Amino acid sequence: MYNSSYHREEIEKVYGKISPFELKDKLINLAEDSSKGSAHSLLDAGRGNPNWIAATPREAFFTFGQFAVLESRRVWNQGDLSGMPRKEGIAERFKEFVRNNPDAPGINLLKKMINYGITVKCFNADAWIHELVDGIIGDNYPQPDRMLRHVELVVNDYLIQELCYNEPLERKFNTFAVEGATAGMCYIFDSLIANNILSRGDKIALMTPIFTPYLEVPHLPRYNFEVVNISADEVDEKGRHTWQYPEGELDKLRDTSIKALFVVNPNNPPSVAMKAETVKQLKDIVNNSNPDLMIISDDVYSTFVDNFVSIMADLPYNTIGVYSYSKYFGVTGWRLGTIALYEDNVFDKLLREQDDDRKQRARRRYSGLSTDPDKIPFIDRIVADSRQVALNHTAGLSTPQQVQMAFFSLFAITDKENTYKKLTKSICRRRKKLLFDGLGLELNTDAYDAAYYTHFDLLEWATTNYNAEFARYLQDNYKPVDILIRLAEQSSIVLMNGSGFGASEWSIRISLANLSDESYSKIGEILYDILGKYVEEWKTSK
Repeated sequence: MYNSSYHREEIEKVYGKISPFELKDKLINLAEDSSKGSAHSLLDAGRGNPNWIAATPREAFFTFGQFAVLESRRVWNQGDLSGMPRKEGIAERFKEFVRNNPDAPGINLLKKMINYGITVKCFNADAWIHELVDGIIGDNYPQPDRMLRHVELVVNDYLIQELCYNEPLERKFNTFAVEGATAGMCYIFDSLIANNILSRGDKIALMTPIFTPYLEVPHLPRYNFEVVNISADEVDEKGRHTWQYPEGELDKLRDTSIKALFVVNPNNPPSVAMKAETVKQLKDIVNNSNPDLMIISDDVYSTFVDNFVSIMADLPYNTIGVYSYSKYFGVTGWRLGTIALYEDNVFDKLLREQDDDRKQRARRRYSGLSTDPDKIPFIDRIVADSRQVALNHTAGLSTPQQVQMAFFSLFAITDKENTYKKLTKSICRRRKKLLFDGLGLELNTDAYDAAYYTHFDLLEWATTNYNAEFARYLQDNYKPVDILIRLAEQSSIVLMNGSGFGASEWSIRISLANLSDESYSKIGEILYDILGKYVEEWKTSK
């Protein structure tokens, strides 16, 4: 028989003191111990990456890679060595490649994607295909360093299609390809400080619950921001969380000393998008009370919500949009993300209005990039800062990653029936239904729910299904971490604590994306049994 007392004590000791992602690793150790010599297999519903991948655009990518290598060998072919592909006539050679390989994986999608660039975007065929060939070969530094020219235009089309970025503003925004939304977040934090738009100790706001690093980064010594939480603590008539933001919480943003607002939309862990009324109130706050508010909106779960519209569309002047391809296309390992900024924006306005001391510091910082550093826009400063300015000439996401990003974008754009999107949504929603069926709970329909995660509040469940006395019993006799330990120890199930995301202390996050359908039925049933034991203990104590 295994001995899990060490892991249990360690988890209880560090709970609430370390990141939920670090705590999850310790729960995995406990779950692995409990699975030894038992019929239980480890079920980790803590990770956010999905268990599906977008296969067809990958097939097109690797097939196109074969064409790119042929183009290299056409220039110089000496054993293991080949040359750098040439642009002249490459479009005709691509047509020949397609004719000669009608059964190659992804070839039909590849034809559609290339054709989109030529017929819809009116790209020069040789220039378009050569950029992709040279990019997938990866033999040059990214040029321009912010993003390859043709790739940026098709990625922008994707962002406009899926997130409605600046649709009424004629699509005039600039995009920086980055190593996932996490890199984008780091770059933005650093550039805000480097350019003295934010300073240590400044007041910022977070719309909570939120992805844990947004809670942790502001308190690092480099930033030491004063943080105001805008809590999604609205409840419905039955006392259940809607994960929307009450008017009173949003009105905190009328305080002009709050300089920046960080948003994950749909939020994490509930994965519920802001309702239209919230966005309307936010627009009123910006337009009438806090016009210089800087908004950073992370929209990674947007594609799982019907008719999603990013804050970028409603407040483009004030907002930096951050997006990651990781969840929708199953590419957490590729590290593909974007930072998008409207060409007329509050960040550049604030730079122009700085006093001479701050401008002089920026001039020294960026003097190696331009003889007139004052005119370097904020988006290009982010690019430079991502490589400590001095290495700006090597900045930019690797070109093979950019080509893969373009292929995923074009795959979605040419999917006119939204077949792939409907499939991914149906997977998450089906799994949520299976989980709730296992729990014996009714699943409420919410038009704003991405269903990528679900957030289960034990005290809310205790109160709405029993009464406040039972909820007090749980609080008096157990620690919030108890249910996580029971799941890991007794059934090898690993979930994450919602408190680590700024949610209720007695809540847990369940990823609906990364396990098989039957696993969610099992998790629901086991969780139901554990909850039932709490009820039995309470009744016995009475």
